[in-house]
Amino acid sequence: MSIPSSPAGSGLLGQLLLSRQLISAQDLERALAAQRQLGVRLGKALVRLGALSEDSLLPVLAEHLGVSLISEEELKARAGDIQQTAGQHGLASAWLAEQGVAVFEAADGVMHAVSRDPLNPYVQETLTAALPRHRWTWLLMRGRDQEWLAKLLAPASQDGGVGDEAAHLRELAEEAPVIELVNNLLAQATDEKASDIHVEPQEHEFAIRFRVDGVLRQRATYPAERFAAVASRIKLVAGLDIAERRLPQDGRISLRVSGVDMDVRVSALPGVYGESIVMRLLPKNRSDFSLERLGMEADHLRQFMVWAEEPHGIVLVTGPTGSGKSTTLYSALGIVNDGQRKIITVEDPVEYRMRGITQIQTQAEIGYSFARALRAVLRQDPDIIMVGEIRDRETAEIAVQSALTGHMVFSTLHTNDAISTFTRLIDMGVEPFLVSSSVRAVEAQRLVRRLCPDCAKPVELPQGLKPQIQAIEARFPELCKEPARWLQASGCAQCQFTGYRGRLGIYELVEVDAAIQEAVTRRAPAHEMLALARQQGFRSLREDGLLKARRGLSSVDEILRVTGALDHALEAAEAVELP
Repeated sequence: MSIPSSPAGSGLLGQLLLSRQLISAQDLERALAAQRQLGVRLGKALVRLGALSEDSLLPVLAEHLGVSLISEEELKARAGDIQQTAGQHGLASAWLAEQGVAVFEAADGVMHAVSRDPLNPYVQETLTAALPRHRWTWLLMRGRDQEWLAKLLAPASQDGGVGDEAAHLRELAEEAPVIELVNNLLAQATDEKASDIHVEPQEHEFAIRFRVDGVLRQRATYPAERFAAVASRIKLVAGLDIAERRLPQDGRISLRVSGVDMDVRVSALPGVYGESIVMRLLPKNRSDFSLERLGMEADHLRQFMVWAEEPHGIVLVTGPTGSGKSTTLYSALGIVNDGQRKIITVEDPVEYRMRGITQIQTQAEIGYSFARALRAVLRQDPDIIMVGEIRDRETAEIAVQSALTGHMVFSTLHTNDAISTFTRLIDMGVEPFLVSSSVRAVEAQRLVRRLCPDCAKPVELPQGLKPQIQAIEARFPELCKEPARWLQASGCAQCQFTGYRGRLGIYELVEVDAAIQEAVTRRAPAHEMLALARQQGFRSLREDGLLKARRGLSSVDEILRVTGALDHALEAAEAVELP
């Protein structure tokens, strides 16, 4: 009979996790204290405290216990065997579901028991007493598979009704399995370097999706009956009203997940089948605020460093939501944060904390807007101001006045490209001569996925792109000294079989020189201003992306997906005849 005996102690598991650098000594100390207080096993205490995810814990735990970890695919492939074994041997399905145990008989007659806790003596003794003539092998199961197992074994036992009372919702949210599920989702998302978690209710189930490298991936589905408990748990810890399900709500969670201190922004939006909940994951401490690491080419990097050191004026970073604008601004602040200048930021929300900088959180619900905060900031004698976003005319005008009175202003704006920024500011109501005299430079950007270095494969450049690549190589010979290295995505276990791992930026930069100042003042069309920028050495987002694809950092398909296959703006600009 192959039943695992209790290991020598939880300390051995802790030391094993420490030796593999999955947890810190401080994490282990906190978990041991929680273990004594709550009476749970060490692994469960570590997951609950957010020291590591279940996916990181279970392979080590299986090794520690001397059992095998069964995969989700293998377990589900055994669905028929699990039901058949329970029926043939008179095992009560409701009891198995309650204990979270699956039993199936292998071809060699060995009985396999799958559980989240193979050491549970009650389950061990009950099963071996029920089937004393069988040899037993115990397997370890993931927590997310327990919902599926319970539904398979005893679908009628699922709770079919959820009350609307706040007390009942709070009670659901405080159940241990719900707490563990939500904590584990956060830990798994952190391990996979996801930027967002989407909890999306449907008619008969709800889906969990992670946004990884800018692309949503399905992570799990659960029965619709469990949604109220999960949504209530998330809303409870985010400080939202768990009884309010008709109006949008926003909240925030600060916690430690997989050993990372994290701020989580929570948005709940009512839908037809329930509230869609999105959690944005923001690590509190980041060391990657470096423009080189973000993917700026050498010429762009030199140009941006010069702009950052300007004594006054506005530098704008533009692009859609999720294009990395805030990260670029924090990188710029890191350049100028020398301890000799007063730097103040006005943000909604404050995404990352930085030493030596005064950071202000706006509060729209009490009337503390960007414009109002910016007026107060000017009385603080700042040298450099960072405005999270210019959203309206009032904020834009104050930013312009700040730049014209000797302050350096960094901010973001939502536009599709760099040249459109001038038109956008004028459309907001700022006078063209104020735009041209205050804005020093504009940078537009997007994020593209990096090719996985473990599985990327060589590919021939498409014939249709060869003329464009030759033109780029002729215009930027200093960036094309190395031979071209065109690669395409393949897919492996390291990149979750997507072919990509991580992201990098592609950029276009426009400096406001005398010619562009004059064009902005007289409201020249965008294609004329773009033609003037081309004379400076401007390259478009797509051209910058193709340079990165040429170096094998990303694929041509990915660049065209993000920037589009055609660049009509450049075609129009090249047709302009300048004096």
